[in-house]
Amino acid sequence: MAEAKELVKVVYHALDSKKGENIKIIDISNVSVVADYFIIAHGSNQNQVQALVDSVQEELYKLGQEPIQIEGYRTGNWILMDYGDIIVHVFSKEDRLFYDLERIWRDGKDIEIEEIIS
Repeated sequence: MAEAKELVKVVYHALDSKKGENIKIIDISNVSVVADYFIIAHGSNQNQVQALVDSVQEELYKLGQEPIQIEGYRTGNWILMDYGDIIVHVFSKEDRLFYDLERIWRDGKDIEIEEIIS
């Protein structure tokens, strides 16, 4: 799980560098076998959402990490990036409010940004 935490830090910085909004990290390791972490952010328009995803993909690629799957890139409303232990969700603002993953995964543990980036 230590490696996953390092990847979470890289993803956070990649999203933050492209002005990703309201970046949330949820530890779901104790409530799901799907992944250890969900990282959720949104952008203000389709181009920014795609730029956020491109930034994450580029930074993780530098570390030799390839996504298992990416869904939704073409539409740019909700893009899901599956990296195994980490799943990154990048939304448009409207779709993030509509799907409200934070509520659905409320049994997970919210991770404070300071815990990751320190």
